[in-house]
Amino acid sequence: MPSKDKKRLFQRNNRIFDMIISQQLDRAIIDDIQDITNALRHIAKNKSGLSFLQNILSHKRAMLYFCQPSSRTFLSFQNACYILGMKVSEIRDTSVSSEVKGESFDDSLRTFSSYTDLVIMRTKGANKAERAAWLLNTYTNRPIPVINGGSGSDQHPTQGILDIYTLQRSFENFGGLDGKTVLICGDLKRGRTARSLCYLLKNFEGMRVILAAPSEFQMNEDVLQFLDKHNIPYIIETNSLENVLPEADAIYMTRIQDEQDQFSGESKGINTSNFKLTKELMLKVKPYAAILHPFPRRDEIDVAIDSDPRAKYWRQERNGMWTRAALISYIFNIHGKILDY
Repeated sequence: MPSKDKKRLFQRNNRIFDMIISQQLDRAIIDDIQDITNALRHIAKNKSGLSFLQNILSHKRAMLYFCQPSSRTFLSFQNACYILGMKVSEIRDTSVSSEVKGESFDDSLRTFSSYTDLVIMRTKGANKAERAAWLLNTYTNRPIPVINGGSGSDQHPTQGILDIYTLQRSFENFGGLDGKTVLICGDLKRGRTARSLCYLLKNFEGMRVILAAPSEFQMNEDVLQFLDKHNIPYIIETNSLENVLPEADAIYMTRIQDEQDQFSGESKGINTSNFKLTKELMLKVKPYAAILHPFPRRDEIDVAIDSDPRAKYWRQERNGMWTRAALISYIFNIHGKILDY
């Protein structure tokens, strides 16, 4: 698989064709997706508008190929397809596919290409979505778009899209997202959502990042190098979330990814008690701050915070369906009809 110019591989006629890595997106595309998302939400408020949307891609079929447990991402993509009228088929476990008989990943993907017009996939390993996009653009007579719904600990670009959309909406009356300080806390080493968010922040001016986690869970060097390359200043905090809370405009909490432990229970030996957001610590948080979480949540955010107006994570979750519908419409180049409705 060619490694050079990945962005070009995932484009057709200077347009996004596959959605594989967050680095594909520039500010213009992010703003377009925000506009499409807002239009979709407005149109779908009444029956006639929803009927219009459900006819817009009624001639297309989507495959949800999820080889890793998922609830929010799967359901939001499924319902995004329904909003646009797409027919949906699914495989949620490779044990019920022919891969259990020894069929290769490549052959499975080429089989899907015979039946569908879009493949949305989540995989345990990194680079599988990239492999699928290369395969379906190179060795099939009918190239099919691929959307990465999460690849190992590497990337989750559509989560990044909905996170940015949520932040943009949260700061509409506070000068926008440009110039804000984003605090990212939790398992940054293995958290693909944190990585994708960092990649997307390059599209905004004057951003500053705080990375708060025990040293064992701190962000990998490749993301730090990316931030350096794009002149985004960052602070690494390994002692306590409390130390940096007052500086943050946005707080992005994540859970410990212990399902990725190489050895049973190794994450349990690491003290994370100083990296939990409690109701008491909210006294240190700015009055207009936005608190996000990609979910699932454990104990890193106190449920007592749910009623705080700064808690945006349930709104963030709802945004997933709409931003993913916007992305699909953008990939199929029918978003103009939505914006003109």
